[in-house]
Amino acid sequence: MRTYLYLIAGITSALIGWNLGQFFLTDLGILTNLPELVLFPCVAIALATGMVLNEIFISNPTRPKLCLRKARIPLAIAFGLGLASGLVGGLISQIVLLPFISIPTWIVRTIGWLLIGLSVGLAEGFTWRFETVEAGDKKRFRQRFITSIVGGSIASLLAALLFELIRMQGQNLPDTFKMIEDPLGFSILGLFLGLTFSVTSSPSYLVALRAGAGFEFLGDTFYISQDAPKASSNQKKTYPTINKSSLKFVSNSDDEIIEEGLSIQLPAQGKLRIGSAPDSHIYIPDIPLYVADLVLERRSASLIPTSRFYRNLSVNGDRPGTNRTISLKHNYLLTFFATDEENNINEEKFYRFVYYNRFLDPQA
Repeated sequence: MRTYLYLIAGITSALIGWNLGQFFLTDLGILTNLPELVLFPCVAIALATGMVLNEIFISNPTRPKLCLRKARIPLAIAFGLGLASGLVGGLISQIVLLPFISIPTWIVRTIGWLLIGLSVGLAEGFTWRFETVEAGDKKRFRQRFITSIVGGSIASLLAALLFELIRMQGQNLPDTFKMIEDPLGFSILGLFLGLTFSVTSSPSYLVALRAGAGFEFLGDTFYISQDAPKASSNQKKTYPTINKSSLKFVSNSDDEIIEEGLSIQLPAQGKLRIGSAPDSHIYIPDIPLYVADLVLERRSASLIPTSRFYRNLSVNGDRPGTNRTISLKHNYLLTFFATDEENNINEEKFYRFVYYNRFLDPQA
């Protein structure tokens, strides 16, 4: 579905840009002698803003008002980049098309399309920092930014070469082909860009657990103060923590204490133990020593309860009837219940996580 939406957005944006350019050229009569100076900016702006807006709404499909609020800055940046690159591409096209400059027209069009794809890639990559907390990782942002630029450039180059090949084959076609030549070409450009960004902007699937109910700050009775001595490995902690050797918070905090609202960034692959044992990867006091394993694989995750304490957890409010493996999906609620001294379940005391398999939600 994501790929289809990107393809539709790419083709639609390109056609909107082309029609907008025709409106300025034919209906308003603006710069009719310099059509590329009008057409290229219109198409570049439409594609840049269309791709950015599509990514924002796909990231939060159930929160349209939030999408519109946070789309203002990205759309302004996309508009500016599209306008600048479109004007540059149109100006270059007009200069090299002068009679005393003998450069094949197909090379000129290819350069113009390449600049359009470059601007769309710049807009999509740069505005990503406003869409997700994942962009807070400088290495990840740099990788995404470069990928978007390279992907947009290659996609526009391939689209231009394919269109020129179609034009060569269309010399013997009826005159009606020339009437749809431009919209067909820009549709191909939008199609290639949409397909490219559906891949380059796909979720990285960096999984996370966001701490919710049960991890509220309750003062020094729950968390030790900063000045208090650290608990030894043999001393049971009274506050939930993560194993800093294998886990970290999305906020890049150096602290180990789990607080409500913090998201624990999980590794792409591996097995994490959840319990109250001192060596647990996610340590939660008051629950059994070993409640479950969180098994992480590429683009999938599952929760494996222990055969003895599987009743001490619930997934989306449902208690497992056995210790069967539970496949996790985005936004699943994981609840771990405390026990008393006789290992009876305390229904009133629990710790809750929200599982995320992508950092698209800005609140994730």
